[in-house]
Amino acid sequence: MTGYTADEMMTVEASRALREGTVCFVGIGLPSTAANLARRTHAPGLVLIYESGTLGAKPDRLPLSIGDGILAETADAVIGVPEVFNYWLQPGRVDVGFLGAAQVDKHGNINTTVIGGDYRAPKVRLPGAGGAPEIAASCKEVVVVLRQSRRAFVDRVDFVTSLGFGTGPGDRERFGMTGAGPRRIITDLGVLQPDPLTCEFVLTHLHPGVELAQVRENTGWELTVSPDLTRTPEPTERELTVLRELKAAS
Repeated sequence: MTGYTADEMMTVEASRALREGTVCFVGIGLPSTAANLARRTHAPGLVLIYESGTLGAKPDRLPLSIGDGILAETADAVIGVPEVFNYWLQPGRVDVGFLGAAQVDKHGNINTTVIGGDYRAPKVRLPGAGGAPEIAASCKEVVVVLRQSRRAFVDRVDFVTSLGFGTGPGDRERFGMTGAGPRRIITDLGVLQPDPLTCEFVLTHLHPGVELAQVRENTGWELTVSPDLTRTPEPTERELTVLRELKAAS
């Protein structure tokens, strides 16, 4: 179908990465929008956990922050933040972690801390880590969602806030990470997935209307393209309708 934006395509594709009955640790912004879209379409049994301690939240609008009252009002339970990390995340009880990024590199490492210059005097100081390092370390798998540009997709991040695959195979194991790491990077142009041998992210899907040259132009490393490169299915009318209703209610 026609009449949707690149951001809507990205959000819809991110929602499709979530399966029915899974437990998802959700961040505010694009990850929260995608997760709530999934719960209203193909995965009504999706269990949403927010860092504020809300388990099984079912908001009827998009929350403004992890402290939005709608999360506590609609949750199955509300627990302390330390319990979220100690009893849910670190023991491996969370299936999928949804993360955003300011920078991501070819091995899926995420930077949300500083850009440019020395750590003590960077060109840009970002919000920081929050719970993202623990999510990246302990979730059974991680999905990264962000818009694609050379500024965001770099050969090597300026600061490793959340570990993906480090410098390549074996680094997660060496650092004692229990989760499988990032399995998809979903952007407004396509989808990247890690090569099983090199752990370098390769392009596996192009969104409708996007050309390969566009993706290369917006990637800060020499991008490898899967021999099985395919087109992402367009958003369905229902997916777009539910997504737009969600945004209109916020």
